[in-house]
Amino acid sequence: MKKTVLSFLVLFSFLAFTAFKMEDGKLVSKNSFIHIFSHTDAEDINADNYKAVSTLDPSTGDVVVSVPMQSFEFKKSLMQEHFNSDKFLDTQTYPKAKFKGKITNLNEINFSKDGIYNATVNGEMTIKDVTKPVTEMGTITIKQGVVSVETKMNIILADYKIAFEKGKPSKNIAKTIEVTFKAEY
Repeated sequence: MKKTVLSFLVLFSFLAFTAFKMEDGKLVSKNSFIHIFSHTDAEDINADNYKAVSTLDPSTGDVVVSVPMQSFEFKKSLMQEHFNSDKFLDTQTYPKAKFKGKITNLNEINFSKDGIYNATVNGEMTIKDVTKPVTEMGTITIKQGVVSVETKMNIILADYKIAFEKGKPSKNIAKTIEVTFKAEY
């Protein structure tokens, strides 16, 4: 019986380890967190997404984030319906957003030493088949071998062909939204 329990624990540990680390050295987070926030005088809009997948390669600095757009959860179901509609993000036609970039100051980050490191990432963000260059600052925290990443950025909706010139959305949705990204590898 002890052998069975020990074998199970070894197998479980191996599966847990490989679920978050790929063989080629890339770190993988299968439930990265994204929060979006829009503030206007009319109302605040908040939504969370726990289904984004991200990879980070400590040896090259390559970063990729894939976001299933229909996985954003809003407090009000009508907001979620509008977000997914063809008048806003059209998540049926464009089911994913993607960021692909590289840490430009990789030499300042020691992935084998506990600490908090500032990181600069250059890359491209694609939303609704519109790709724009992005440069953002973030924080990489290493604690007991666990790598965590956090950043906040502002996205101008019109840059990705999301704009409202009249009607209720033009007053209720900010022109620039704040996006918070967190992942643990």
